[in-house]
Amino acid sequence: MTTIRRFCCDDLLRFAPVNLDHLTETFNMSFYMTYMARWPDYFHTAVNPGERVMGYIMGKVEGQGESWHGHVTAVSVAPEFRRQKLAKTLMNLLEEISDKMDKAYFVDLFVRASNMPAIRMYEKLGYVVYRRVLRYYSGEEDGLDMRKALSQDVDKKSIIPLKRPITPDELEYD
Repeated sequence: MTTIRRFCCDDLLRFAPVNLDHLTETFNMSFYMTYMARWPDYFHTAVNPGERVMGYIMGKVEGQGESWHGHVTAVSVAPEFRRQKLAKTLMNLLEEISDKMDKAYFVDLFVRASNMPAIRMYEKLGYVVYRRVLRYYSGEEDGLDMRKALSQDVDKKSIIPLKRPITPDELEYD
């Protein structure tokens, strides 16, 4: 049986195996701790009965006006726990919090343009490619900014794709 709960400090010492995938972005400890402190509702983990971390999602809410949105900073599932819909469950949780609690207009995420399994999964969850960000990952690989409109965005304006790629310096950060 899998339990979904808020990520806690102890998990920082137990989630390294989830991050061993070469496509998973890893961050320093202070980065994770900042997310736990500032956006605790957006940081969850899936654990098995032995409290082994099976996967996690880390995100935040940001923007203003019609750009107010939930953002998926990272979602990762350990290889041995994949294909059990854990990522879908974690994504649905973040979307629900963004939509119902924070009244966000959309949820967005960035994914490597070469990561076709992840892109297909996000598409199945209702995400569309909003724009391509040239050399987003380490100045080498393009990233795709994918979005899913939420109930606040009645006209779905947030997911109308841009017609041209952008560079990282053109991204808006809050």
